[in-house]
Amino acid sequence: MVSKNQIKLITSLQHKKYRAEHSLFIAEGVKVIQELLASNFVLEHLFETELVFEHVSITQKTAITELDMKRISALSSPSSCLAIFKIPTETKIDTNGLIVALDAIRDPGNLGTIIRLCDWFGVTQLLCSQETVDVYNPKVIQATMGSITRVKVNYVDLNEYILQSPLPVFGTFMHGENLYKETLPKEAILILGNEANGISAVLEKSIRNRITIPRFGDIQKAESLNVATATAILLSEFRRNTLL
Repeated sequence: MVSKNQIKLITSLQHKKYRAEHSLFIAEGVKVIQELLASNFVLEHLFETELVFEHVSITQKTAITELDMKRISALSSPSSCLAIFKIPTETKIDTNGLIVALDAIRDPGNLGTIIRLCDWFGVTQLLCSQETVDVYNPKVIQATMGSITRVKVNYVDLNEYILQSPLPVFGTFMHGENLYKETLPKEAILILGNEANGISAVLEKSIRNRITIPRFGDIQKAESLNVATATAILLSEFRRNTLL
């Protein structure tokens, strides 16, 4: 049975303020929780409507009803399990290889999908501006499908960071050099901008390599690509170039 205090805590963790206050976040679904349990993330407590995680200590889990799961879940269609994990302390930024940087990405689904894409294409370091949605937002965690355990996420002042970095910096713009005609390095910082406004004017001044994904077809009226879709194309091309 889940107590009133537990319900209050869990539902409060849907908000960034309380995640920061308690240094906790929630994860839902068997796949996501399995990945987190198998990683360095530390479990605080597990709630389940059916026995799934037999190896979890009885002191760290509680059997609850489906009705109680609906009360604590952030999903419209609750899973059979919800877990609370401790938010780890940010570690030192890995400056090697290809780094993806996000400038004020607001949509949790986009951030979660980009983390999955980084995992797929072997990008282990993701940088986020302070204006980017919180990585421990429940919708972000859900969208990562466990990839959060293999991609390091650090929040930084992006402009300050790229000014100090020796790596070449590539920014995505509507008007830039054709991605498919560029020689892309193995080590670089790739910056993607806000869903509505693109890369901020302040950050733009520090970017020397402006690239774009060209439109094809006769009409060419599409205004833009979803940022997660663009990330998939860009990472695929960066990795393809390293194989040539």
